[in-house]
Amino acid sequence: MDPAVLRDDMVEGLEYGLDEPLDPEVSWAMRTVPRHEFLDEAPYENRPTEAYGTRVLAPKTAAQFVDALAADEGDDVLVVGAGIGYTVAVIAEIVGDRHVHAVDIDRRVVSAARSNLESAGYGDALVDRRDGAEGLPEYAPYDRILLEAAVVRPPTALLDQLAPEGTIVFPRGMGSQQIVVGERDRSAPDGYRILEEYGLVQLGPLLAKGERHTGPARNRTVREDAEFQSQGYFARSGWEYDWVDWEDQL
Repeated sequence: MDPAVLRDDMVEGLEYGLDEPLDPEVSWAMRTVPRHEFLDEAPYENRPTEAYGTRVLAPKTAAQFVDALAADEGDDVLVVGAGIGYTVAVIAEIVGDRHVHAVDIDRRVVSAARSNLESAGYGDALVDRRDGAEGLPEYAPYDRILLEAAVVRPPTALLDQLAPEGTIVFPRGMGSQQIVVGERDRSAPDGYRILEEYGLVQLGPLLAKGERHTGPARNRTVREDAEFQSQGYFARSGWEYDWVDWEDQL
């Protein structure tokens, strides 16, 4: 079947499930972005899935986030949690490729997102490997920040990277979370105040420094060494050498 027809069906199904129409720009963007360039298996079904070792948002969840983001053409946007790159592409369709910046902690995911975005025609969107709690200060300030991981409150570094009238969208809470839109407010106890509240979602947590002492190790070498070892990967000199940019070293 024609992918354009599948995208139309997907969006109409999402709007039916949400019991209200999406913002026209969001609807148009989701009808335009070729999701099959990001996901091989059932790309237009409204369900979460797994790819590249990460959880992929269901289209409905992506639509809720982008709708809450309320970005306009030319807005500078930071996406924390690039995933496979689909949400990044939908936002890029609205604001323009060069206005979208995204970060993810997983090297494999970053590589996949870059490749997917290039294949889908959004290769000018920037995707970098960073700790999401630290954001991407080099390109700040941002008019909009989207955090695709659950937090009790947004990290201070992200709030500091907002433009004066900028807003941050994030799933608040643990377990089942509520999508909220906030803005920086230095007089508030947590440094921000809530502007709007949207529907419920269920995402994994963002592990910020010192926030969850019982969580996975913050040291990425320790954590990723263990993950690679469990997969049967072995290199005498250490797996991390696979990621050295040798052109810069020579």
